[in-house]
Amino acid sequence: MDFLELAKNRYSERYFDPKPIGQGKLDRILEAGRVAPTACNYQPQRFFLIRSEGAREKLRTVTRFHFNAPLVILVCYDLGTVWTNPNDRLYDAYNSGEQDASIAATSMMFAAEEQGIHTLWIRGFDSKSVVDVFDLPEGTVPVMMLAMGYPRDDAKPSAWHFMRNPISDFVMEL
Repeated sequence: MDFLELAKNRYSERYFDPKPIGQGKLDRILEAGRVAPTACNYQPQRFFLIRSEGAREKLRTVTRFHFNAPLVILVCYDLGTVWTNPNDRLYDAYNSGEQDASIAATSMMFAAEEQGIHTLWIRGFDSKSVVDVFDLPEGTVPVMMLAMGYPRDDAKPSAWHFMRNPISDFVMEL
C-alpha cells in the first residue's frame, strides 16, 4: 500500500481488541518516532509506555479517552533539549517541543497502521495531572497520548472520518 492510501485508510480507533502488540512490532513503531525529524535534530521527544495494569489504572484517572487500548504511548518532550527561537516577535519564548513530539507521534501512528495496528490520538487530559500521576521527570512536558492496538472484529471508522474539506480550504498562494 502506498503512503497516501495508508493515510486515507487510517482512522481513529475506538474499538480495541485486548491482544497485546508484539515487541518486534512495537520496536518498529518506536523506531519511527525515534528517527522522526526534529528542529536542529535536537530530538527532545520522550515516549512513556503505558501497558501494565497498574499504569493503565493510573491512565484511567487522567483521561477517559483510552478506549481500553492494550498500549498507550505518552508522547512528551524534554524542555532542556528543545530548540528555541528567542528572536520570534510573535511567540514569546518559542520552543519546538510540541511540534517535534507531534511529528514523532504522527510517524509512529503511520508505522503502526502499516502493521495493521490501529491508533487513537488523545489530547483530552490535564497535563499537570499527567505529570503528577505518572511522576514524570522534571522538565518533561506531555503533548499527547497515542492509544494503540489491534481493532476488534466490530471496529469501524466514525462517520466523521469520511468528512473531508476540499483541498482549496487548505492551500493558498502567497
